[in-house]
Amino acid sequence: MAKRADILVRFGQRVRKLRKEQGYSQENFAYACELDRTYVGGIERGERNLSLQNIERIADTLEISLAELMKGV
Repeated sequence: MAKRADILVRFGQRVRKLRKEQGYSQENFAYACELDRTYVGGIERGERNLSLQNIERIADTLEISLAELMKGV
């Protein structure tokens, strides 16, 4: 179970880094992704296990490929 939690934390850190690099507040990013702000907060803290559809929404909002989003995760 530790491995699973670890990938969620690493993914959340990656999303937070990319979001901030693009100048999004968490609230504006969530709105652009059509996700709830508290859900995005949970992602960034590594508390949420996302569906592939939501991962794709995040990549699309950041205007990057899924491969680029997952880089280093």
